[in-house]
Amino acid sequence: MATAMQPYLEGMFGNPSALYAMGRESRAAIEKARRQVAALIGAGTGEVFFTSGGSESDNMALWGTLLANEGKGNHVVTSAIEHHAVLNCCRALEEEGYELTVVGAGADGLVDPDEVERAIRPDTVLVSIMTANNETGALQPVAEIGAIAKERGVLFHTDAVQALGKVAIDVDAMNADLVSLSAHKIYGPKGVGGLFVRKGTMLKPLAYGGHHERALRPGTENVPGIAAFAQAAQLAVSEMAASVPRVAALRDRLWEGISTSIPSATRNGSVYRCLPNILNVSFAAIDGEALLLNLDLLGIAMSTGSACTAGAAGPSHVLEAMGIEPRLAQSSVRFSLGRDNTAAEVERVLAVLPDIVKRLGDVSAIRL
Repeated sequence: MATAMQPYLEGMFGNPSALYAMGRESRAAIEKARRQVAALIGAGTGEVFFTSGGSESDNMALWGTLLANEGKGNHVVTSAIEHHAVLNCCRALEEEGYELTVVGAGADGLVDPDEVERAIRPDTVLVSIMTANNETGALQPVAEIGAIAKERGVLFHTDAVQALGKVAIDVDAMNADLVSLSAHKIYGPKGVGGLFVRKGTMLKPLAYGGHHERALRPGTENVPGIAAFAQAAQLAVSEMAASVPRVAALRDRLWEGISTSIPSATRNGSVYRCLPNILNVSFAAIDGEALLLNLDLLGIAMSTGSACTAGAAGPSHVLEAMGIEPRLAQSSVRFSLGRDNTAAEVERVLAVLPDIVKRLGDVSAIRL
């Protein structure tokens, strides 16, 4: 990604809104990136807007849609397993007088399309359900949900940040009107992302200034980041056919080893509808954060939930929404595998994990 960024950090550093040659070079880079990202998700070039990342894209989609459709209704439907960029945005909308219905999830971490349909009201403006859950990897039935929303005349937004590069993203197949994307989940730079806005969808800007991004998002564009985002997306999609089966095999080997050596461990989330790279596991009677720290001392990085909520008090809101009791949810950890992980690294985790879990379990038993 550094190679894609470097020209726009050095010689080609012109303002993309300027008319001089260096400005035109920067503008050309942005429009090339826009065409590249649009082609990867089946969108029109004019339907892609660049942002600072998934959280901003989510906020633009929710706030922008509700504000632009104030005369049509004030109700939004979302799920209890959404990323906090969506959930907290919805809570803020509630504080401003908008109405919210939050549907649950099954024990497998999947949202029921029928429950979404039952939640839609005459004054519903927007349904927002993520494509893939960032903690469990559960792939949501977004095409079915999008079709329901379309039939009911309701806009459909999906946060596809976790899914891009792991599963195919096709905005038409998903029946989506708005789709949030981010570069950092596909090995691109942090602080850049995108929002697909279907042609004809009304969206009100959340900030005001210049004409940038067709007056939807003012501010001089992050040219190096945008160029790198497009290249990262192209690489991630082009490598999917080879990388997805390999990473899924590593995940399956990790779970096989854990379930064999630690019989009390339980896997959270759908086994059949899931991303290839995420494994969420509960280890009864131990603290997930203590396990994280012990593995970190050995150079093994993992998480107790979403990276965006690491260190937050209390168990995962996603696992609680799935009906997992709080103490077990508190003992859960998320293993995320990527293109650079190897079979040897998985075996190393399996070699050290049982002893750590046993030791932490013994300590917990003494405290009880």
